Amino acid sequence: MSPLMVTILVVFAVAALLCVVRIVSGPSILDRAVASDVLLTLVMCVLGAEMAINGHTRNVPVLLIIAAVGVFGSIAVARYVARRDNTTS
Repeated sequence: MSPLMVTILVVFAVAALLCVVRIVSGPSILDRAVASDVLLTLVMCVLGAEMAINGHTRNVPVLLIIAAVGVFGSIAVARYVARRDNTTS
C-alpha cells in the first residue's frame, strides 16, 4: 500500500471515529442522522480514493448503493421528524 493511501486512510479513520462518537452521543435524532450521512460520505470518499490511486472502477456499484442508502435514509429521517413535529403541535 502506498504512503499516500495510508495517509488518506488515517485521516478518514479519524473523521470516521469522530462521526461514530457523534452518532453514539448525539443529543437528537437529527444529530445522529447528520453524523451517519457524514460517515457514509467518508466511506464513499475512501472507496473513491482507493479507485483513483489503484486505477480501477470495480467499486462503482458499491458507491451507487451507498449513495442510495444515504439519500433514502435522510429522506426517511426527515419525514419522521416532520411527522413527529406536526403531531406534537
